[in-house]
Amino acid sequence: MGAARATTYEELRDAITDRYALLPRQLQRVALVALERPHDLALSTIAVLAGAAGVQPSTLVRFANALGFDGFSAMQQVFRKHLIEVSLPYRERIARTRAAHASGGNQPSDILRAFVAESTSGLEHLQGSIAPGILEAAVRLISNARRIDVLAYRRSFPVACYLAYALDQLELAAQLLNGVGGMNEVYARRLGRKDALIVVSFRNYTAEGVAIATDCHARNVPVLAITDGPLSPLKRVARVCLEIGDDGGKAFRSLVEPLCVAQVLVVSVGHRLADRGKAPQRMH
Repeated sequence: MGAARATTYEELRDAITDRYALLPRQLQRVALVALERPHDLALSTIAVLAGAAGVQPSTLVRFANALGFDGFSAMQQVFRKHLIEVSLPYRERIARTRAAHASGGNQPSDILRAFVAESTSGLEHLQGSIAPGILEAAVRLISNARRIDVLAYRRSFPVACYLAYALDQLELAAQLLNGVGGMNEVYARRLGRKDALIVVSFRNYTAEGVAIATDCHARNVPVLAITDGPLSPLKRVARVCLEIGDDGGKAFRSLVEPLCVAQVLVVSVGHRLADRGKAPQRMH
């Protein structure tokens, strides 16, 4: 493809995102792993990664070549450098997660151990996945909004419920769009440029949620998206996008990371309001 070789993780991530639609289907599978599970790409062997992506090992070499690298190892070094920069103990966390899975077992205690290990690993990864400037922009967007609608569907719905409740406890005009009577689109049209829409959605994305966010974006309503990665359809319509990563290969996707982000937003908004002289209520 004649691609220029990226030298940093950020450049490589942008290059993969920009070229994703042009890649053959097999290379797109590798791209998803690279974007959504960069820690795995940094630490795993080419055989393990090929199995995770459902491709042949040679496909990972072709993927690296398409991005301007001489081979897979050269590309992997960019991911490894990033992993070291954001979290030195992460190798140990990954090792614990793999050990938990390797031990197997279907007893409740075994399942608990596996979920705890995955959640711990996910939270460790979360620390390095959202830039401080992006998080600050999200807090500013919420704090400045005259009215806030919060939207989510299916497994993301509990995150929206918490956000709407907690922001209301901060005496902000926050409302949960709960879908009763199929009125979400109607209610969201009340939002104007001084308001905000918070939308939470992960793959597979709900079409109505994407449509509402797209309509708000077209009307210059600020949209804050909490989603999985740069290929999310919400990214292109969000003024601020919090990408927390998500392994779509898991049978049960964790809510630990998005709920953690939601709590960070609420507490941070509370501090900002207090600094303005509007002390938030005590939250229950």
